Amino acid sequence: MVSLDYGDLLRYVIDILLVTYLIYKLILLIRGTRAVQLLKGIMVIVVTWLLSKYFQLTTLHWLMSQAFTFGVLALVIIFQPELRRALEQLGRGRLFSRSHSIQDEETVRRIVHEVTKSITYMAKRRIGALIVIERDTGLNDYVETGIAINGRVSSELLINIFIPNTPLHDGAVIMRKDVILAAGCYLPLSENTSISKELGTRHRAAIGMSEVSDGLSIVVSEETGQVSFAANGEVTRNLTEEQLAEILTEQLHPTTKSKSMGSRWQWRRKHG
Repeated sequence: MVSLDYGDLLRYVIDILLVTYLIYKLILLIRGTRAVQLLKGIMVIVVTWLLSKYFQLTTLHWLMSQAFTFGVLALVIIFQPELRRALEQLGRGRLFSRSHSIQDEETVRRIVHEVTKSITYMAKRRIGALIVIERDTGLNDYVETGIAINGRVSSELLINIFIPNTPLHDGAVIMRKDVILAAGCYLPLSENTSISKELGTRHRAAIGMSEVSDGLSIVVSEETGQVSFAANGEVTRNLTEEQLAEILTEQLHPTTKSKSMGSRWQWRRKHG
């Protein structure tokens, strides 16, 4: 009879907990993406392989074995967006993160004031807008798709960029701290199938950017004038000026205590 000491038992428990946590994070990562349907297809192949082995269906078993042989390369190709997203999230973890926020309080106050002021102005007039604020994940690849600005952020500049029928009003503005890097930038659209059909391209681009980076996206709907905020693959809609200012302050400078902590969890959140 095999006896286990407390050291071995503790090691096994930790091993099981770590594997369980990894599986849990994997489920969260692929939830709402096309990877769910692909995993169902993989399960069909696995079940077919087991049945063919049990009933000794030689030809079918050989075909399924070949599928497993080349399956690793196929999975890397098929799941490339999900794998990239997972690695980027791993790299944004606290172990590797520099700060995950803009630490200068004066800079944060300036960004929040200017962005909120411009968003409020455009929301009242139903001027469509999409603003992305870079954090730890570099966005140079997307900055290069737009027109370079490299100007200090101001509400007047942001408003002028998004005025309809001007050269830069289409696309997104990307900011780094209190500098507007570029306007008219193209962002990746989210492939999340659970996003509401009523959300347009701007919202899908905002969610898509939040899926592949830790950037903060603010959207003004051209149809309704509603303000939305996207981060970490989730979108919060119908924000007031005060709510937007609070969530931006919290996200850009987490050490700053909000006046009403926890209030943002009461806002109506829609994943689409």
